Amino acid sequence: MRLHRLGAAASVGLVALPVLALAVAAARGSGDLWPHLIRHVLPQAAVETAFLLAGVGAVVLVLGTGTAWLVSCHRFPGRRALSWALVLPLALPTYVSAYAWLDVMHPAGVVQGGLRALLGISDPRAIPLPEIRSLPGCIMVMGSVLYPYVYLAARTAFLTQGADVLRAGRGLGCRGLRLFLQIGFPMAWPAIAAGTSLALLETLNDVGAAEFLGVRTLTVSVYVTWITRSSLEGAAQIALTILALVAALLVLEGWGRSRAQGAHAVRESARPDRRTLSPGAGLLAMLFCALPVLLGFVIPVSYLVWAAAMRVAEFGLPPGLGEWIGNSAILSGAATLLILPAALLLAFGARGDCMPDRRATTDAALLRASLLGYALPGGIAAVGLILVFGGLDELTEALPWVPLLSGTAAALVLAYFVRFLAIPAGALDAAYSRIRPQMDWSARSMGAGPGRVLRRVHLPLLLPALSSAALLVFLDAMKELPATLLLRPFNRETLATALYAEAARGTYEEGAVAALALVLVGLPVIALLVAGGRPKGERRGRASFR
Repeated sequence: MRLHRLGAAASVGLVALPVLALAVAAARGSGDLWPHLIRHVLPQAAVETAFLLAGVGAVVLVLGTGTAWLVSCHRFPGRRALSWALVLPLALPTYVSAYAWLDVMHPAGVVQGGLRALLGISDPRAIPLPEIRSLPGCIMVMGSVLYPYVYLAARTAFLTQGADVLRAGRGLGCRGLRLFLQIGFPMAWPAIAAGTSLALLETLNDVGAAEFLGVRTLTVSVYVTWITRSSLEGAAQIALTILALVAALLVLEGWGRSRAQGAHAVRESARPDRRTLSPGAGLLAMLFCALPVLLGFVIPVSYLVWAAAMRVAEFGLPPGLGEWIGNSAILSGAATLLILPAALLLAFGARGDCMPDRRATTDAALLRASLLGYALPGGIAAVGLILVFGGLDELTEALPWVPLLSGTAAALVLAYFVRFLAIPAGALDAAYSRIRPQMDWSARSMGAGPGRVLRRVHLPLLLPALSSAALLVFLDAMKELPATLLLRPFNRETLATALYAEAARGTYEEGAVAALALVLVGLPVIALLVAGGRPKGERRGRASFR
């Protein structure tokens, strides 16, 4: 019985469907629009996207690696509190942070208003502060939110793999920056590269932050081409350009990690090796670690709390808030319930039908193919699915049993499926690697079939990883903006789209409550990531398999 393989193949086919639809649409051409796109849209969008990726990559690399090195390998005032506070910016979607910073840095906002009041100046143009609606402003905002991807990966590498190597380096006289550059950074580079690639993929996926801050990226161009110019073919051609960039990023990241893993492979250490910094160095380390927390979490969240409180005090809660929360929860919950069984089938099949002496090649390939969905920006997946659903709608007239999907909640749930299947699939595959094969042998020797082994043996052991993955999928679906904007049913708002609409109208106070609600949803998930840089459920699961 190969039902799990059939389900896994169907899941991977759904992930691949938007890409195939984009290729077909792009091949059909966009008439007179494509020359216009090549001449006036793509050059500027490609340049701004390249600079944005380079800038965000540099920011997350410096902030994530630097803070991880300091809190993992040194002692200084506030280290313990900062070690978990550095994860908090992950609770903010990039567009929420951009939304907050826009109003904070507005000429009539808190910063400039406070400075004018302090200096006794009435002219709003008298204080030439840096413009937040710019490419450098966008790099700062997105980098301060996305650096935890690098921080978590690098901290885990420093804590679990580096202590013995670092002790040996110090014993040979290697100290300070030299120790980091010659031993610490090369040793942790595979993890750092993986975290940086995730941050760059999130940067490519972004629509809201870039549009709010006046940066016309390729992803924003996809949205504008389809909505403003009503050209799905033109949007598909730009989307394929983005996919080529994504593929190049993934190949480059994989090449870099493969070269570094063999050269710098080290065994796991029992405990970290920390050195106490001098008072002056300790103060600088504390300030360096506090800066990204301040920029990426404290300032934007403080603004959201203040703006939401002002709005509620004057007008009460937004009348549509309950509907926004309900729509977000229903759509995210439905996607989570659809994704988890599919991910379980993929991970179970990749284990090799409970046969520990071999790993099923086809099933393992299906699992790896499913992981590519996370590299597909939400807006790109949405455009591809719109093309697919349009074709199905044409069949509905001839075949009444074919469901009408365009403009329905089912279409959006399928987009979430394509986008986030990789999260639980990868987590469950990692959890399966910690289940000893002897358990499967014992169950099979007593006559248990694959289905019973999955239910009675694997599921109880996978429950912690499954729970953590469910929370992450739910949170990411709640925060997803590009796909939700393009595919949501008409007149049905979610927290993400309501915030986007208010920001687009310039009524920032109205959207502050929705933005704060999104942040509050993310905080419980972040709590799972605080201890040890990984979800608590996964750490408990690892201990139970030893």
